[in-house]
Amino acid sequence: MLISEFFIMVNQPTLLSSQLFYENRVVQVTLNRVMLGFWKEIETRRKRSASFNCISKDADHHFLLVSEIVGARETEEEDQTNKDGGRKHNVLLYPYAFTVSYTERTKHHCWRCKDIIFHCLDEAQCQQWVQTINNQLSLLSIRPKRLLVYINPYSGKQRGKWIYEQRVAPLFSRASISTDVIVTESANHARDHLKTEVDLKQCDGVVCVGGDGMFSEVVHGLVSRTQSDSRVDQNQPNQDLVPCALRIGIIPAGSTDCICYSTTGTNDPVTSALHIIMGDSQPMDVCSVHHNNTFLRYSVSLLGYGFYGDVLTDSERKRWMGPSRYDFSGLKTFLTHQYYEGTVAFLPAKDNLGNPRDKIKCRTGCHICEQGANNGQLLSGDHVYKMAEENSDEETSGDGVWRVIRGKFLAINAACMSCACPRSPRGLSPYAHLADGTTDLILVRKASRLDFLRHLIRHTNKDDQFDMSFVEVHRVRRFSFAPKHSNVISEVDLSETSGKKICNQVCTAHPNNDTGHSNWNCDGEILPHADIQVSVHCQLIRLFARGVERGTTFDTYTWSVIEGSNLSWQA
Repeated sequence: MLISEFFIMVNQPTLLSSQLFYENRVVQVTLNRVMLGFWKEIETRRKRSASFNCISKDADHHFLLVSEIVGARETEEEDQTNKDGGRKHNVLLYPYAFTVSYTERTKHHCWRCKDIIFHCLDEAQCQQWVQTINNQLSLLSIRPKRLLVYINPYSGKQRGKWIYEQRVAPLFSRASISTDVIVTESANHARDHLKTEVDLKQCDGVVCVGGDGMFSEVVHGLVSRTQSDSRVDQNQPNQDLVPCALRIGIIPAGSTDCICYSTTGTNDPVTSALHIIMGDSQPMDVCSVHHNNTFLRYSVSLLGYGFYGDVLTDSERKRWMGPSRYDFSGLKTFLTHQYYEGTVAFLPAKDNLGNPRDKIKCRTGCHICEQGANNGQLLSGDHVYKMAEENSDEETSGDGVWRVIRGKFLAINAACMSCACPRSPRGLSPYAHLADGTTDLILVRKASRLDFLRHLIRHTNKDDQFDMSFVEVHRVRRFSFAPKHSNVISEVDLSETSGKKICNQVCTAHPNNDTGHSNWNCDGEILPHADIQVSVHCQLIRLFARGVERGTTFDTYTWSVIEGSNLSWQA
């Protein structure tokens, strides 16, 4: 922490100052609009802390940012005894107490809610401290006061309701956040409810408790509702979309929770709840997927054709297996080793937005994302690109020069984020960015099983998965794909489980691709068409998150909350 930053915090006008009892000693406690500080009465020298982790300590001085306080409340007598390790003489000398709850960073990007208890001489003093602290917190305009919460009771290990009630709801209550909780009863319940029934003006954010599928439901409902209210036609591929005003919070309770991991660095429900309470805001890109002039879906993490599409298609036939179906279908798809012919066209990103192999990770306060937002975001125009009939490798449209690649592919993937998760800590594209208006397009050409296996294994270690002759990756703003053999998925396709057909696929060394086709995996859902057009919409939504932090020291995000009074504080 810089000395100048420390003095700015200390020299704020004092709101309240008292001598209180803390940890068996009398301390001078001072509150201003930025920090809560307390000093030993006996000692006069004050050492400055070299680092900052929510509450900073040295031998004489402790201080805590107001922006990192969850809430303050009067302490019950039973809690006083438990917290103070049974020191009842504290209660006799200082019979009244109040508790300040705050966030503390721990290992692996996890946050925890900690309590600190101060004892007072009289009840009026205790109430004054609680009221003054909570009044300052209420002035933080970035913090939500009312939340709409959707709980998927069936996601992951079916512990979503328990996670919310036992680990999240008590924190919201401590932060004086009111909630309207809806337990979903069927697929797309949250999406349809957001699109038609909710008065969005009555809440400050939407929280989903579940996995990536639940988050996708909320995104579709909120984005579609925003476009409908703004009279924007989602069926137009080149249409600029209106950003959503409400932020979305994710309480991870699914099997993978890729989006939560990529935006906070962990899949911990308490950490996510604290990000929501703090009012963090992380912009995020969204891809719109169209077939001709028909809107299909939005994507926020992975669009996968070939390998990942086949894994999802096969796993949908085996839902009775539970989460293990993904491992089984992944092995079977790898052994089948199917490749697909098609044509990919894309509009490369320019404007110095880096490249997928530049080793610049997306972190809190990412300058690449800031630059992407300032560069005009989604490029729009009246000219719609059409696939060329000639064997050229470039085409020109109203948006610029498109590159065209034809070939045989084992996989075609588009990642708007790293897609990191505990099983793949670096993700599908380790240096993809959350909010730069681009997606990383990964083309995996036909190769041997051994080479493809090496490529897959590199997703789980520190080796560069793109450093292979049959793999190429491009940072793009738009792309389209046209398979050699078009197809439409039906319910009959997903229900076919002929053992003979499966055995023939696995045992065939060189699959016949004359009639072969794959399906697009769009954030865990199968698209009905393989011929698609994809556009990236820069910072279309915002999450209750701040991106993966660089460390546990005092960071630029926290400092912006302190000094950015127009952003964080009501006048």
